[in-house]
Amino acid sequence: MPIVTGQDTASTRRRIEAAGKSYAYYSIAAAEEAGLGDFTRLPAVLKVVLENMLRYEDGKTVDVGDIKAFSEWAAKGGKNPREIAYRPARVLMQDFTGVPAVVDLAAMRDGIRQLGGDAQKINPLNPVDLVIDHSVMIDEFGNPRAFQMNVDREYERNIERYTFLKWGQKAFDNFRVVPPGTGICHQVNLEYLAQTVWTDTDQSGEEVAYPDTLVGTDSHTTMINGAAVLGWGVGGIEAEAAMLGQPISMLIPEVVGFELTGRMMEGATGTDLVLKVVEMLRAKGVVGKFVEFYGDGLDHLPLADRATIANMAPEYGATCGFFPVDDETLRYLRQTGRDEDRVALVEAYAKANGMWRGPDYAPVYTDTLHLDMGTIVPAISGPKRPQDYIALDQAARAFHEYVKGQRSCKDANHTSEVRWEGEGGAPEPVDIPGDEGHHKRGFVQTDEHHYQMHDGSIVIASITSCTNTSNPYVMIGAGLVARKARELGLNRKPWVKTSLAPGSQVVSAYLEAAGLQEDLDAIGFNLVGYGCTTCIGNSGPLAPEISKCINDNDLIAVSVLSGNRNFEGRISPDVRANYLASPPLCVAYALVGDMNVDITREPLGEDKNGNPVYLKDIWPDPKEIAELVEKTVTREAFQEKYADVFKGDEKWREVETTDSETYDWPPQSTYVRNPPYFQDMSPEAGDIEDIEGARILGIFGDMITTDHISPAGSFKADTPAGKYLTERQVAPRDFNSYGSRRGNHEVMMRGTFANIRIRNEMLDGVEGGYTLGPDGTQMPIYDAAMAWQEKGVPLVVIAGEQYGAGSSRDWAAKGTALLGVRAVIAESYERIHRSNLVGMGVIPFEFTGGDTRKSLGLKGDESFTIKGLAEVRPQDEVSATITYGDGTTKEITLKCRIDTAVEKDYVENGGVLHYVLRNLAQEPMAAE
Repeated sequence: MPIVTGQDTASTRRRIEAAGKSYAYYSIAAAEEAGLGDFTRLPAVLKVVLENMLRYEDGKTVDVGDIKAFSEWAAKGGKNPREIAYRPARVLMQDFTGVPAVVDLAAMRDGIRQLGGDAQKINPLNPVDLVIDHSVMIDEFGNPRAFQMNVDREYERNIERYTFLKWGQKAFDNFRVVPPGTGICHQVNLEYLAQTVWTDTDQSGEEVAYPDTLVGTDSHTTMINGAAVLGWGVGGIEAEAAMLGQPISMLIPEVVGFELTGRMMEGATGTDLVLKVVEMLRAKGVVGKFVEFYGDGLDHLPLADRATIANMAPEYGATCGFFPVDDETLRYLRQTGRDEDRVALVEAYAKANGMWRGPDYAPVYTDTLHLDMGTIVPAISGPKRPQDYIALDQAARAFHEYVKGQRSCKDANHTSEVRWEGEGGAPEPVDIPGDEGHHKRGFVQTDEHHYQMHDGSIVIASITSCTNTSNPYVMIGAGLVARKARELGLNRKPWVKTSLAPGSQVVSAYLEAAGLQEDLDAIGFNLVGYGCTTCIGNSGPLAPEISKCINDNDLIAVSVLSGNRNFEGRISPDVRANYLASPPLCVAYALVGDMNVDITREPLGEDKNGNPVYLKDIWPDPKEIAELVEKTVTREAFQEKYADVFKGDEKWREVETTDSETYDWPPQSTYVRNPPYFQDMSPEAGDIEDIEGARILGIFGDMITTDHISPAGSFKADTPAGKYLTERQVAPRDFNSYGSRRGNHEVMMRGTFANIRIRNEMLDGVEGGYTLGPDGTQMPIYDAAMAWQEKGVPLVVIAGEQYGAGSSRDWAAKGTALLGVRAVIAESYERIHRSNLVGMGVIPFEFTGGDTRKSLGLKGDESFTIKGLAEVRPQDEVSATITYGDGTTKEITLKCRIDTAVEKDYVENGGVLHYVLRNLAQEPMAAE
């Protein structure tokens, strides 16, 4: 985005010196001197936003009133929800969300030509980096061939997508692609792309310094806030608008201060800390708010731990979790290979503009929390939500209680249902600790092993995800646990699928330098790829005999992963209980293979001499970890691994594509299709049409996540998406995943509301993407939506609290819109999904006055009418009429969650991209 000089804030422009160079910058202190307000006690995170206002003040999208509002925010105790127009410096994407974004840009080039405009107007104005990290799946594991075989399979599956992305890299300005096999976007951002303070040249040719800011098409973009870079996740549609020069419309947020004091005790990790933080902030309620961490505890908190906490902001519900610039920020930038001139600029800028955290840092916050880090103990979270915190010494007991809840007492003893896999007789059943008759069992026999599986058998143990693999302290710790286990003769249990998928190649460099990769390999944690893998559901298939035993015996199988999400149906279709844990604990659980075992008290196994081995026997000393980190995590390693980050391996360099302004959509492609959004689009927008006689597509409960609405994982041949591909001669082994098919709207429409664990309350106890069609029979949601569309009947979706929690995936909104849903009526929304719905022209409404789906007695045979929408204003309350199946009616009041005037413009246009396209088409053509 070109830097503009503000009209009334030009006098706030000052100069700063750093490492012998001079930069211009917009000074918050100068704004105070100019009488624009008192900003001294603003939190650093809001000063970043305030600087954005100073830099882009033009009297139109940003005016002096917007700037003064920040002073009023502090004066009012941290509250002033004024609408502002915010412009981030850059955009970050990953391939699952990035491919559909590039598809939309390509379709917009077609669309603007149809409207008589210039295709070159569809070009990113801000720098965009797309990191290919979501596509690798764990087909092969536990052997030295795993990495190369998974990479080869990744290219086989995704060559259409990679060809398309390479076209985009050539066709669009300001668009770079980080090839497969490099790392996870957030870790690459943290270790290389981010600068904390950015620089650019303005119209006069002067170099201007300003805070590094971004939005990303992945909810965990927030990870970068650990390095004092303000960023958060948005849907692809909102990111595309930002790329094309549209400001992000937002309200000045409340900022919750989270004070950290003390330091963590021996045995506790950054993962344990973040799981407690997630629990506390979820209980507090911070949806739509910024969280800023402060306190003297930060003096003892490495940036890697800060990044872990910032990463999981979506899990605690905040827009971001921000850490101000301090000495630790500078140390990390220097260690990871940033130029010394940049490090000097970061220090000088932060101190000059009031964004430095020193001993006297004491801003005003809307509200505060406190945590003594000395109270942190080892912990996990699960089995379904990241905020379900469990101290490690209570984990086995908590799992027993979960199983009890899943098994009724009348089905207490299930041993008679056991099915034997393979030849020969079954072994005697093995006791399950704390069973009390509630656990089911099954047996597996292969050429190499025979063993019992039961409720609680851990079938996946995965060191994965940017959340923790970016942290050398827990990664070195995991390696040391593996080393000590190996020395004692312990190994993973044969039913556990183990994997190591680091977030960057630097991790492999320091594990190898420390000699720890060999130890991890020895117990099955071989490198399987550089990508998100298990954390996003790309865990790959379990061994057929294990999968069959689980499903034949209805077992509650378990996964343990060092990720950030453990929602139902996300990790593996065979796994019902998923636990988040630190990398060292992932190794420990792979050794024991059973969630029923209390690993804080019971042995993990036996050593070579038959002696019991306990967790304490293999847990590393913090000093040992620190010494190895100091020795092996070096500036030189980062510089070497990121030297050719955009070049890619030989496979990437061999991908061929065309040079063309618009994309030549291959008619045979099942991965990339021209979406219907802009076809036959009129040059002018219209009013919002009333919703009349809309039928209910689904009634859903609380905490329905975007994973439920638009799953990312695998799907079967008998699903609507599977049938679509089968009809096009795609074999089931080549289906890949929903996530990889996001460039094809036909697949994604069919996958909307298709999570295998979603429950539509219109049906009695049925799991999966089903509803009642117009004829009253049960059918897939996609089929019902198409049947209603044929009848010309609009649709609504009904839901409970926190609708749309989790990932920022725009397809949760795109699929909803393409199914013909005009509105969603929920008790409350998560921030990103509400924004995405608006961005696709779907109106979010909230129940009011204590009304809920249950209090209203909704069954699914009702219809909704909502009138007066052409005149609706942001956050207005509107009247709606419910007509019940028996013909009776009820008037209720709904709150319209179109939150800003700009959002109303978006809905009137049919979506934010339609709004942008119409505006760009009306601009004059560029001169030849």
